[in-house]
Formats: sequence, structure tokens, C-alpha cells
Amino acid sequence: MLNIKEIQTHLDNLTKPPGSLGRLEEVAAKLCFCQQTLKPQTRPRQIVLFAADHGVVEEGVSAWPAEVTELMIDNILSGGAASSVLAKTTQTQLKLVDVGSLCQNKKDSKFYRCVQIAKGTANLAKVPAMTKEQFEKSMQIGKEEAENAVKNGAKILAAGEMGIGNTTAASCLSAILCDVPVENVIGPGAGADDKILSRKIQVVCSAIKRIRTQSNGNLAEDIASVCGFEIAAMAGFYIKAAELKTVMVIDGFISTAAALIAEVLFKGSRDYMIASHCSAEPGHKVLLKKLQLKPLLDWSMRLGEGTGALLVMPLLDSAADVMAKMATFESAGIKR
Repeated sequence: MLNIKEIQTHLDNLTKPPGSLGRLEEVAAKLCFCQQTLKPQTRPRQIVLFAADHGVVEEGVSAWPAEVTELMIDNILSGGAASSVLAKTTQTQLKLVDVGSLCQNKKDSKFYRCVQIAKGTANLAKVPAMTKEQFEKSMQIGKEEAENAVKNGAKILAAGEMGIGNTTAASCLSAILCDVPVENVIGPGAGADDKILSRKIQVVCSAIKRIRTQSNGNLAEDIASVCGFEIAAMAGFYIKAAELKTVMVIDGFISTAAALIAEVLFKGSRDYMIASHCSAEPGHKVLLKKLQLKPLLDWSMRLGEGTGALLVMPLLDSAADVMAKMATFESAGIKR
């Protein structure tokens, strides 16, 4: 088994001062360790965007109506969304999986799959967002997508999301799983003003209080009660990727909430994760700290859709090429 010491020795033997490529060397080492080779591969790669709607939107927690989820699904599939553009730019295959939007079913294709658990989750402000069975079904869909991607040759995986209201669900999950005050994990999401933000805090506090007073100690049920179908699907996606020892690039706040679910339910998942960036959402820093992941970028992004993960794909390419293509001091005839 290739170990970290052997990888570091190879890095230090390349024609450069040790550590002079900074964090690129960290990424290179992680790729090598996860793939168990000194010549890691970053292509082909795939990003799967999971879409779903959230019943909590009726509480006024978002600056956008639920109808925008469907419009953005169409935009992504037609190539006009940021995620679509960045996927094309970085040569990353993109697939969208609808696990619970309010959309009418569309015809399945290589790039789209409709497996709606329900037409949106229930309103988590009043009742559990989903049942444990729905949570498990959502996770299974995510696992299937990761398994199929790896079976089709993907060397790097990423997941993203589309769902109006999902920062509210992610805030609830962050507060529960990180055991921090609600105020530490709530941000403006997709442009919420002070009034909407205040309502969002009230809703999250109410949901957390319900869990803490009514929980029977079943963590999966507690997670399900404030989760989104797309978040659960991403968690399953990450778990299966870890089981298959495949590197996964984690996007922003919502994706990282799913990543923490994966780590909680399948210990060691984080070992295969690379955090792409730290978003402008305050809860994201809390989640990254809990996962002990250091993000590559800090660009105040907060779009979601897997855009942060897509942006760092060229960095992974560079890291892999450094390992596989740079000369060593010995091969270059340079004495140290």
C-alpha cells in the first residue's frame, strides 16, 4: 500500500525546493493516496446536480419563490446556468437528477434522470421534512449515481444542488450536527433581506427546538426531519464515493452539510473529500471545521450548483500533472 511518507518522498525528489508549490502539493498527495498511485488521474470526471423543492419556502425564508427551482433545472439542462458553463469549461460531465422538485417529469436521458421521492419536502417549520424511509430512499439514489459514475470511468466526482429554500435545511442540519447556536449557521442564502433573514432564524430555531424536545435518539430520523431530498441524495453520493475510494470535490454550504451527514453515517468518508472553497454563508465555516477540511478557495461565493467544485477542477489537473510529469533531480541529472 502506497503510504504518505512514500508520496512525500516522491514530491521532495521533484525538481523544486521541498514544499515550494504550497497547497498544490497537498492536493497532489491526497490524489496519490486516495488513488494509490504516484500518477493520479483527474479525467474523466463527473458532477451530479441533485434537485428538489422544500415545503419550508411557504414560511417566507427565501428571496425566491419555489417556482424558480423548475426554471433553473431547465436553465441547467439547456446549458445557460453557471454550473453548465463551468462544467463545459472544465470538461466535467454534468448530470442532473430530480429527486423531489415540483416540476413535471421530463424524459430521462444521459444527462437527466427523474426519480422524485415526492413533490417537495414537507414544511420543516411545522412537521418533519421527510420520513426516515424517504431519507433512505434519497440516499440510495445518490449512491446509485456515484456507483454508475465510477463504473463508467469517472476518476473524480463532485455533487451540487438546486432547490429554493435549501439553505434553511442546511442551517438546521449544521446546528444539529455541529451543536452550535443557530445564529452561527444562518446567512442570507440566495439574497435574503433582513426581514427574510429574521424569519429564517425563527423557523430554524423552531425546527431545532422540536427535534430536541421530540427526538427519540435516532440520529437518522433527526437528520431526515430537517433534510432535503437533494441533500440526502448528495450524502448517499458521498458515502458511495468513499466506499469506492474515489476522490470527491465538495462544493459550498449545502453540499458540505451533505458531506457531514456522510461522515456521521459512514466514518472515514472525509478522507476522500477535497473542500473546493469556503462560501460567504457563515455556516459553511462551521461545517468545514467539523469535517477538518481546509478549503482551496475563499472567494465569497454562495451560488451552489456545484460551481465552486467545478472551479477547482483545473487545480486538480495541475496537481496530478506535477506528480506524473515533473522530472526528478535524478532524472534531470541535478545533484543536491
